[in-house]
Amino acid sequence: MKALTWQGKRRVTVEEVPDPVIQKPTDVVIRITSTAICGSDLHLYEIFGPFLKPGDILGHESMGVVEEVGSAVQTLQPGDRVVIPFVIACGECYMCVRGLTTQCETTQNRAHDSGASLYGYTELYGSVPGGQAERLRVPLADFNARKVGHDLPDDRYLFLSDILPTAWQGVAYANLPEDGVLGVLGLGPVGQFTSRIGRHLGHRVIAVDPVPERRLMAERYGVETLDLTEDVLEQLRERTDGRGPDSVVDAVGLEAHGSPGAGFAQAAVGLLPDAVAQKVMNTGGVDRLNAMHLAFDAVRRGGTVSLSGVYAGEADPTPMKSLFDKQVSIRMGQCNVQHWLDDLVPLVEDPADPLGVEDLVTHRVPLQRASEMYDLFQKKEKGCIKVVLTP
Repeated sequence: MKALTWQGKRRVTVEEVPDPVIQKPTDVVIRITSTAICGSDLHLYEIFGPFLKPGDILGHESMGVVEEVGSAVQTLQPGDRVVIPFVIACGECYMCVRGLTTQCETTQNRAHDSGASLYGYTELYGSVPGGQAERLRVPLADFNARKVGHDLPDDRYLFLSDILPTAWQGVAYANLPEDGVLGVLGLGPVGQFTSRIGRHLGHRVIAVDPVPERRLMAERYGVETLDLTEDVLEQLRERTDGRGPDSVVDAVGLEAHGSPGAGFAQAAVGLLPDAVAQKVMNTGGVDRLNAMHLAFDAVRRGGTVSLSGVYAGEADPTPMKSLFDKQVSIRMGQCNVQHWLDDLVPLVEDPADPLGVEDLVTHRVPLQRASEMYDLFQKKEKGCIKVVLTP
């Protein structure tokens, strides 16, 4: 089969690789019909090379049709249409039954002190082949392949794999009061859905992003938007009676704009031999923190900051004095996708499409053009907000 493989920093290529096969009785193999490029894939493209090997198959936002079924699978059969959460979990352990599927004790990567395994996301999370490919093996499939109908287009369901539940969890973790104002930093795909969910739940939403096309898309859903200017903090406070939003979701993460020192450090680590770079990243790694620090500054006293963007630094400076003084609450973490699906499936199947899941994709191209799309998406050129690949 053909699959998108990591070959080095800013270098991914579509290669011919062996087809996946049933390895355990609880597996299924699916034929991919749609697979998307996620903002967190760009961290692999740019930063996480020390934890990848040439030939690793990328991608964790996928859906398709079941082709092969292991002998112990009980709820799926060939021909079923499924969407695949990016988190691989058992559904039965202490953590899973509490809704914390990203901390699954069955698939946890204890050798790296990491959480549950993820598709296409480095040795830290299991080195599991990803879904930017023609086929995908799904382990523990009864819990990790969500069966959906055949009547609606893929875009109605595809984003249940990651970015829609990630946005939903981000808003849930923001703990907004009933009449609260939600601030959103970043209007990439997760930020777009975060903003729309906030509006759907009846909140006023103010979002910040430097890209005009992203701001325009958000404005279609009644979101107030601001450019990422030097006085954006003052603007956020001016629009909220001088206090700041009640809650802020950081949908940007570790590669925020305007952090040259941390950017240089990230690039320098990438030049080290892998074994050395892994140790540095695991103990002294730093993130570009402009977005997170803006969230801490902008949120009102007694408010909540919800971190949906990926962070990976172990030596990040944190303004503890200010956070303690302002009595800021912080929630964060990988999305527990399976926990939120029952809330979200009725919304994506609603004929009115209230979250606009069919109004996000800006580029839909064959899998063969994936390398070109990674470059375009990273540079935020040609209005690129969300890319879907079709094998």
